[in-house]
Amino acid sequence: MQTTTEATARSSTRYELPPEGATLLGYIVRRMHKTALLAPVAGLLNAGQSAEALAQIALYAAAASASFGPAYYQPRFDRAGDTAGEPDPATGAMVSARLEASSPHYRVSNAVEMPDGSRFAGVEEVTGTTVGLRGLGMPAPSRFEFTAPDGGYTARVTGIITSELAPALLGPWRIRAYGSLELHDSSGNAGRLTLAREGRTEAHVTAVGGGTVVRHVDLAERR
Repeated sequence: MQTTTEATARSSTRYELPPEGATLLGYIVRRMHKTALLAPVAGLLNAGQSAEALAQIALYAAAASASFGPAYYQPRFDRAGDTAGEPDPATGAMVSARLEASSPHYRVSNAVEMPDGSRFAGVEEVTGTTVGLRGLGMPAPSRFEFTAPDGGYTARVTGIITSELAPALLGPWRIRAYGSLELHDSSGNAGRLTLAREGRTEAHVTAVGGGTVVRHVDLAERR
């Protein structure tokens, strides 16, 4: 089974980094404004399609952790304890982020409260900067949890998503991301998501009753 939801998932760095400027937390909140990817989960669970729901949750986790497009500027740094929040205009979901620590690493907690009562929450920690031929990499070990409104279904997503600043011949550097996430849920489904630098994101879930669910999305801006 394959489903593509490109229209609701692509990153817009002009939205995530608005001309008036943004703090790090403000950028993260807007980066997470792809909650339309979470909207189908409630219906999938109601239909008994938990493996499909897990794949959809994983796609959102990757999308919420990644940007693709021009890096217009570096967001202003926040102080430990600062918070930011803003509803996603596409769904009305409330998205918030908090800087838990700035030393020795930046650690950010985040949460999404969906209108249907479900909750997505996580923590990501930027462990440093790497320098390579492809650009500057900022790996962020992350863990996320999804909880259905009645608490009867939960999902866990863990792994490392690396944000990368890549030089451009003309104009600002570009930001992109890559990595992988491991997927598990309370129904016994398990799987893996991969995110490529080109924006191709695929979630493969092995259903507890047999069979494999594959869902994919393209997160990159196309200009």
